[in-house]
Amino acid sequence: MDGLIPPGNPDHRPRRHRASDERIDRILTAAVAVFSRVGLDGARIEAIAREAGMSKTNLLYYFPTKERLYTAALDRVLDRWLVPLRDMDVEDDPVAAIRGYIAEKLDWSRRDPAASRLFAMEMLRGAPLLKPLLEGALRDLVDEKSHIIRGWIAAGRLAPVDPHHLIFAIWATTQHYADFAVQVEAVSGHTLDDPAFATTTADALTRLLLDGLRPRANSGTGGL
Repeated sequence: MDGLIPPGNPDHRPRRHRASDERIDRILTAAVAVFSRVGLDGARIEAIAREAGMSKTNLLYYFPTKERLYTAALDRVLDRWLVPLRDMDVEDDPVAAIRGYIAEKLDWSRRDPAASRLFAMEMLRGAPLLKPLLEGALRDLVDEKSHIIRGWIAAGRLAPVDPHHLIFAIWATTQHYADFAVQVEAVSGHTLDDPAFATTTADALTRLLLDGLRPRANSGTGGL
């Protein structure tokens, strides 16, 4: 986030730095909420400051422009979402790793649907402010994890599948419950805030995605 947050363990830094971290967190949380409702063009700094419970002047001290705040909010969303993918390791059991990734992504959709909607809005507008990150750090991470998935397939631990399409499918299905929450509720009568529905959703997505990945006799690895 443009180097705004001092490095190190926040519990061992001066109180003024911890207070600064807390204010930045409040600002970014408010920014995600407002931007996800009205987009970049429709959002006003005054509205974000009000959502954060601070003055416009105080907010602008940390983020001098609306565009810089918008980019920082998107950066944080992407950084948090990618933690489970970063944790995927070649030594993991592949089925357990993918099951855990599905569960984590779905839980993010439940806990922070505004973040998912904001990210979807940015993609729909062509990602003009986020494209360098998508084509750089995100692409590098997905390529790294795709290499791990190909290794699992080559070792016979997963059925053949294109790793990119597998990752895209996980993103699409899990984030659907945040991005299209109104439609999900209209059709099913439930949202992920309903614990029973959240459980059945996780079970259904895991079955749909994992049943096609379990190794099969004579499956081979062609087509990858």
